[in-house]
Amino acid sequence: MKLRSVCAFVLATLAAPAMASDFDDLRLLSQSEFANLSKDFISAGSYKAVTPAEPLGVVGFDIGIEATATKLENSSAWAKAGFDDSTMYLPKVHVHKGLPFNVDIGASLVMVPGSDIKLIGAEVKYAILPGGVAQPALSVRAAATRLFGVDQLDLETRSLELTVSKGFLNFTPYAGVGKVWGTVTPHAGSLRKESPTGNKVFAGVNVSLGIANLAGEVDTTGGNKSVSVKLGFRL
Repeated sequence: MKLRSVCAFVLATLAAPAMASDFDDLRLLSQSEFANLSKDFISAGSYKAVTPAEPLGVVGFDIGIEATATKLENSSAWAKAGFDDSTMYLPKVHVHKGLPFNVDIGASLVMVPGSDIKLIGAEVKYAILPGGVAQPALSVRAAATRLFGVDQLDLETRSLELTVSKGFLNFTPYAGVGKVWGTVTPHAGSLRKESPTGNKVFAGVNVSLGIANLAGEVDTTGGNKSVSVKLGFRL
């Protein structure tokens, strides 16, 4: 993964035109259209750690600027609701901290430029196998996200995933599987709450450049594909 390509993706995401955020047209949707929109939103808004399975250790940390682009599979429903875009761009700030006993905690904040859309996320990860020279690392992660700043819509996600990784020199490839549960509650018209779920498969690579760090990840949650990149510092 080239630094120039990663920087270009992050900057393009930060500069991407913001979608309408007030959901004024949400009441125009049928219940089935709202269900389709909810599936997309859960996939886009669910937690994406963009880190390998190895624990950071007590003195370890990982701080980065991240960008995620998620393909919206139900763009016609989004357009009817006032979101005329086939991709959702989510710039983020991400922080992870190592704790004793192979436990890491993390948090993320999404603030879409020019938009009311904001998402806050949190995770707890436990490394069942911490990894080593000849042994891969294996971890389990529980995470959640919540939408705020939007009056006519509430969104929450919960996820559970298993990640495996193995370092080679300064490269650490990783992959994992998981499950995402979501709740999307409208406050417009006669629409009812939706609770979509989706299976999650992801793979990525972390590249260490001393204290500097690059990471990239491809994720499929439900029927939605996402690409995430992160620039930051990892120790």
